[in-house]
Amino acid sequence: MKRIGVLTSGGDAPGMNAAIRSVVRYGIYRGLEVAGVYHGYRGLLEGEIETLNISSVGDIIHRGGTMLRTTRCLEFKTEEGFNKGLQMLKTFKIEGLVVIGGDGSYHGAKRLAEAGFPTVGIPGTIDNDLAYTDYTLGFDTALTTVVNAVGNIRDTSSSHGTVNIIEVMGRNCGDIALYGGLSGGAEAVIIPEKKTDIDELCQTIIRGKNRGKLHSILLLAEGVGKPYEMAEQIKARTGYDVKVSVIGYLQRGGTPTPFDRILGSRMGAHAVELLMSGKYGRAVGIKGNKMTDVSFEEVLTMPKNYDKEIYELAQILAI
Repeated sequence: MKRIGVLTSGGDAPGMNAAIRSVVRYGIYRGLEVAGVYHGYRGLLEGEIETLNISSVGDIIHRGGTMLRTTRCLEFKTEEGFNKGLQMLKTFKIEGLVVIGGDGSYHGAKRLAEAGFPTVGIPGTIDNDLAYTDYTLGFDTALTTVVNAVGNIRDTSSSHGTVNIIEVMGRNCGDIALYGGLSGGAEAVIIPEKKTDIDELCQTIIRGKNRGKLHSILLLAEGVGKPYEMAEQIKARTGYDVKVSVIGYLQRGGTPTPFDRILGSRMGAHAVELLMSGKYGRAVGIKGNKMTDVSFEEVLTMPKNYDKEIYELAQILAI
């Protein structure tokens, strides 16, 4: 293998640039040419591809987002679009591809591998919703953003004595809310994996108020949804003033934490090694602080379970 490509697809995640930098520089160190594919699978179809060098990825490790840009591409899911993508890889003499993204991006990577094209995945998503790896790239940075937001909201909540529902991202995975709630000292964590009783929730808030708590912070995962409806239900049952804060895309951006920079660097190097050793159709992950790799087939069928011990600890410490 003499020339490989790298692209980012789906939602951006802090740490993607660290992974791109690692793929490019580690690849060059191992004697490869590395091409950057801009704008994900759409850019692949349109031939937005150029050779990258060491300087191309200078001064990006600390930047959020992705220097290669990203977009979603429905055309690549069609037979015609997929074949066009394969042909474009051949046209640009790319012999292996590193795809950085979430489960949607992995479906495209898996299809390429099944067609015989060497493809390796890196889990770039803030949601931490892939079961095969302890952490996905960007999760730690998003979590840090959430905890900082919780701290800021707590200040004003304490001043006014309000209840605050903070909705965080994560799609159908509650990890951002779960870990953010524990590390941010929230009174309750509301996640899609665990049914929440609104009456029990209100009792927790009332007990806190009765013993002199100046605030009540509730972390709500977006997969549960309807934060304003929940606010009205709590207000009707307790009479308390309830505010809603939706953090939204603030969680996607920002300077990646040292953890995500290191994780992206390690994953990029491991992805290059997999391609060079002929092990493709696999996704890079981390387990027990060791780099691992798992087949796309297993990755995309493995159920993601929430950490019950973390959830129970968050509930206990919120009493």
